[in-house]
Amino acid sequence: MPVVVDPDTCIGCQTCVEVCPHGAISMQEDKAVIDQNLCKQAKECINTCPVEAIYEE
Repeated sequence: MPVVVDPDTCIGCQTCVEVCPHGAISMQEDKAVIDQNLCKQAKECINTCPVEAIYEE
């Protein structure tokens, strides 16, 4: 199941960008965006998002 970001919930803190071991997360318009081609579903982003904006679809 792909890991996705809810842009309405994301606060743009960039915590997920810092913890992603695969460099799959970038910021666009102050919101996290996951590159599905790079994401290996390590799930560190899910575990560290302070507002639970990242989840498995």
